[in-house]
Order: sequence, then structure tokens, then C-alpha cells
Amino acid sequence: MTYDLSNLLEYNGYLGTVEFSLEDNVLHGRVVGIDGIISYEGNDLESLKQDFEIAVNEYIDMCEVEAIKPQRPYFSQLNIRIPPALHKNLASYSARHNKTLNETVEEALTHYITA
Repeated sequence: MTYDLSNLLEYNGYLGTVEFSLEDNVLHGRVVGIDGIISYEGNDLESLKQDFEIAVNEYIDMCEVEAIKPQRPYFSQLNIRIPPALHKNLASYSARHNKTLNETVEEALTHYITA
């Protein structure tokens, strides 16, 4: 699923959705990018943000009590599959510009996302 990052809550490195239930007339959301469901709700945006932060803190506390490492929503590694020709072009570009392949991919993704 793709998310518009400008419409997500952020707290302590975790991201959460902002959704609205017409049936219940309440804002709600869930933490994205981790296994399991961490949800929260509120009657207005401020109470939604507060409940989001409480939910994240409770998740971290629960992990500590159970002696497990809390999942982080996003990691510094991203494994992707690309066509061999594109891989070759990336490697060639990187070499010509005295960059690592990772630097080239990061630069390209940054340019694409912020453009």
C-alpha cells in the first residue's frame, strides 16, 4: 500500500494513518510499516495525535516487558529487483561519477520523491 507521507502522523520514528469513519463519526488510524496492528482513535485531530503517541509508547513498553526488540517501521536496507540492463546502467553511471551504487540509487530516489 502507498501512503501520502504528508497525511501521516509521525512520532518517535513511527508513522500512522489518519482516517475517518462516517459510521462512528470518529477519527482513527494504525501504525504503518510494522507487523501486527497498532491502532488508535480520537474525536478530533489533537486527540487522535495523543492516542497515536500513547499507542506507540504502549507498544514500545510491551516489547520491553516481553524482552523483545520493537520493530522499526523502516530500515536502512531496501532490496529491490530491477532489470539487468538498468542495473548495468546504474553501475556505469556510478563509476563515471565516482559514486557508489548506493549513492546513485539514493540520489535518484531522493530526486524522484522530492520532484
